[in-house]
Amino acid sequence: MTVTRCSIRARADSCLPPILQKNAGYDPLASYDPIVLVAQSSNLMVVHPSLPVNSVQELVAYAKANPGKVNFSSGGIGVLPHLIGEWFKSAASIDIVHVPYRGGGPSINDLLAGQVQMTFEGTSVLLPLIRSGTLRALATTSATRIAELPNLPTMIESGFPGFVSTSWTGLLAPARTPGEVIDRLNTQMNEGLRSAELESALAKLSNQPLGGTPHDFTQLIKSDIGKWAPIVKGLGLKPD
Repeated sequence: MTVTRCSIRARADSCLPPILQKNAGYDPLASYDPIVLVAQSSNLMVVHPSLPVNSVQELVAYAKANPGKVNFSSGGIGVLPHLIGEWFKSAASIDIVHVPYRGGGPSINDLLAGQVQMTFEGTSVLLPLIRSGTLRALATTSATRIAELPNLPTMIESGFPGFVSTSWTGLLAPARTPGEVIDRLNTQMNEGLRSAELESALAKLSNQPLGGTPHDFTQLIKSDIGKWAPIVKGLGLKPD
């Protein structure tokens, strides 16, 4: 009997450290054999209610009229919300200022206090704050609108073609795992991901089940590396 040890890795775990660190200890493509994408969740753009904007385009116009006066927070240099914010800054050709914190909690706390004006963060974190009116959502970074906020436009609908960034979770095996093992695990996982019970459990975490082939997963990893590496380079963030 062959026993294969697999690991679950979110995108920030598997793609960003090798871009940001010289000695991350692994290569997201060479060190693992992708099995299947398990689930994904969206990131949302939110602003403090004191900011006089109700759409992404209004935010862009406000930032252009007030260069350097809009701050966006994140949980640190090189984390996903930071990179999404820098991507938006470049795509919109606006001057907004990144304010890094030591973790996502302090970042959100200062946004709630009005010390910073905007951020990008995961749906599960922001949804209660949006529904309570504490923060105002302007867009989702998913390719399509999300079920939790069906009236919230995507970044694509807001005038930014191709602006898609989701947080995914996937199952990987150690590199050079036999192909028949990968295929069997992929089949079993896809069957499980079609269950209503799992879909319901994931929905409670603002996640949607994915599935697909190992090739699909590999292409997504390559796409994310291709997306974030130029942004990291453009920021001058050199591997530690």
